[in-house]
Amino acid sequence: MKKVIAVLIILSFGFVNTLPALAANKVEKAQIETVKTEPQKLTRAQKRAQKRAQKEAKKIKQAKNKLDYINMPWFEQFNDEYLNGYIIKAVLNNKDAQMASIAVDEYYQAARAQMAGELPTVNAGFLPAYSQSDMFGPYDGWFFGLPILVNYEADLFLKNHDKTKSSKKLYEASIIDERAAYISVASTVASVYLNIVKLDEVIDIQEEIVDLRKEIFELMQISNEEGIVSTSDLVKAHKSYVSGQSELTDLKKNRSMLLNQLAVLIGESSDKAETFERAKYSSIKFSGNIPEEIPSVVITKRPDFMKAEKMVEKLGIDVRVARKEFLPSINIGGFGLFNASDLGSLFTTSNFIWGLSGGVIANLFTGGRKIANLKMKKSQYERILKNYEKTNLIAIQEINDSMVSIKNDRKKFDDNTKILKLEIQDYRLAELKYETGIISKLDLNQMKENLLDVNKLIVDNNCELWVDYISLYKAAGTNI
Repeated sequence: MKKVIAVLIILSFGFVNTLPALAANKVEKAQIETVKTEPQKLTRAQKRAQKRAQKEAKKIKQAKNKLDYINMPWFEQFNDEYLNGYIIKAVLNNKDAQMASIAVDEYYQAARAQMAGELPTVNAGFLPAYSQSDMFGPYDGWFFGLPILVNYEADLFLKNHDKTKSSKKLYEASIIDERAAYISVASTVASVYLNIVKLDEVIDIQEEIVDLRKEIFELMQISNEEGIVSTSDLVKAHKSYVSGQSELTDLKKNRSMLLNQLAVLIGESSDKAETFERAKYSSIKFSGNIPEEIPSVVITKRPDFMKAEKMVEKLGIDVRVARKEFLPSINIGGFGLFNASDLGSLFTTSNFIWGLSGGVIANLFTGGRKIANLKMKKSQYERILKNYEKTNLIAIQEINDSMVSIKNDRKKFDDNTKILKLEIQDYRLAELKYETGIISKLDLNQMKENLLDVNKLIVDNNCELWVDYISLYKAAGTNI
């Protein structure tokens, strides 16, 4: 009779897989109740402050780890503490970067879950039951069972191990994606910030130009009334003045939009954007040494190149797994059961039965699924291999583009700097002519406006160079 009951308990074991979870839930509730009964040494306000401090300390620790991704000393070459601060804020608070970090944990847990497939599974439960039967002799009463089931797929062909290796490659690729996300965020923050600094300077110059055009327009009004200047020239001066005001409005609009973009990048509300501090244009001096040429080996450190390598390795493993799917699977199973009519004698050797079994299972017909899967994995491998080759070409192109931009923008900046020196000389001569009465105030203002226009051009060229440096930094994967 007991053997029959034991078999019934084993067959019904599938219905009690939730018992361990229920037991764990009770343990957790008991632990929570224990914690609640402990004496409170801190007030609620102190606890909240402590939690905030711990959370902030954790964020700072994470930020220090992420700063290694972006090569923070490179940005320090701009010698701007505000820029450094905004980059650190972005590392702490940027949502895209945070999502990339969360994705790393997702892939890590997926790799752990896959690794569990290489290990045996063990299930246990407790089954009290009441039975009344005369089939194998009279029996009327309670009995108790404690079944334990063990199952293991012998990985002789290392199929499950290869699946784990494939999952680990995805995890490693997610870390590279995380690094790429932080590099992208840092580069964007730096570019946006430097463009804001540029606009600050350009707006100041444009305001001075507008004041000059206003003065020119007013002087021409007087001259027109006296018949010295034609109405056509007066209209042109008025149009120039209005155009300068319109350009100033556009510049302020662009600055506000960039400030809002910076707010999003550092994880703050755009309501505070207009209050963001920044350095003066004249105080920013890039002290780094930009090389004339970069060795091609640098591309192997780029995140996209490294990820492409990982994906080629992963698909190579997946093809191997698809081949091993044609091999039979070897399963080993075992069970043990404590079975007794009273709890006191449950854990005795006389009331324990056990068994061990093994088997080989092979699929004889799957409708071509395994063949199709193998061909699909091979096609994916070929596609990823082409993507790897494309990534290699794009990496070289982006570095070359950045180097060409730096070279030409630097030449343009040098040429315009020479023009600025000439304009300064012309303006000084014009001042002397004005002081001696050779030219009018109107002519002097027009000369000054030309000088301010060249100043705007110099500021714009210099900022283009800064952004070129950042593009090269990103293209080289921070390795410059």
